Amino acid sequence: MNFQQLRIIRETVKRNYNLTEVANALFTSQSGVSKHIKDLEDELGIELFVRKGKRFLGLTEPGQELVAIVERMLLDAKNIKQLAEQFSNSEVGELHIATTHTQARYVLPPVVTQFKALFPKVHLVLHQAYPTEIASMLVEGRVDIGIATEVLNDVPNLVHFPYYSWTHNVIIPIGHPLEQIPYPSLQDIAAYPIITYYTGMTGRAKIDNAFAAAGVSPDIVLSALDSDVVKTYVELGLGIGIVASVAFNSQRDSNLRMLDCTRIFESNTTHIAVRHGHYLRGYAYRFIELCSASLTEASVRKALAAGNDDV
Repeated sequence: MNFQQLRIIRETVKRNYNLTEVANALFTSQSGVSKHIKDLEDELGIELFVRKGKRFLGLTEPGQELVAIVERMLLDAKNIKQLAEQFSNSEVGELHIATTHTQARYVLPPVVTQFKALFPKVHLVLHQAYPTEIASMLVEGRVDIGIATEVLNDVPNLVHFPYYSWTHNVIIPIGHPLEQIPYPSLQDIAAYPIITYYTGMTGRAKIDNAFAAAGVSPDIVLSALDSDVVKTYVELGLGIGIVASVAFNSQRDSNLRMLDCTRIFESNTTHIAVRHGHYLRGYAYRFIELCSASLTEASVRKALAAGNDDV
């Protein structure tokens, strides 16, 4: 048994049992992939995959149990390397953060600035993705830390921490009739075309729930993946916008006005998440603490050791 065989097992499941894609992902040949799988099955004395001819259709029962062990073994192998690097050179390395556009654009810049001042030799990689993609990257061990509002607190194997809470507000062009109503109602808002986030992004469910609970049908004419796009089309006069409050800056967005809607939209909580069993370098704990002073290395380690996925 060797690590290449374990990588092939994991990749075969990830690539939906397409051995050509497995070979391409691991920079080897399809025949080599097949041989590694056959050699491992012969060594273990069991079949790991359900086959139809030469095609793989899924995992056998022992294969399903083996995959979970393989994931842990490969994660621990990566952890050993991280551990060695931590003690050989604690201030050099890479830190991978997966987050959404809203967090990367509006919330994290001060944190990243402070972090780079403290750890100039650490290469910080920001992966902008959908919440579901962020969760997958964490579970697969491709990133160290995930930051998002949706999904992270519902995924097994992740430990998550509240980062900060925020609400949605309405943005309008200067001179819009709603400018005369500082605290608009849902009925006031629904009288105009609305531009807001795509379903599943940046608390969109809370917006939909508010209108549904009030029995109001909004005219959502455009859905976007991020706040900058929403603001662009509001400036063009295509409608009013509903965005995260953190995404508005009165100086930068000088052509727009924001109306306080905290009374009508439920608040949202953005979470920081890490995977159970994923070894974090010292600077990763420092990044989390820069996000929230209450999330000290000691408190995060304690939560990880407890295996609590709802901190």
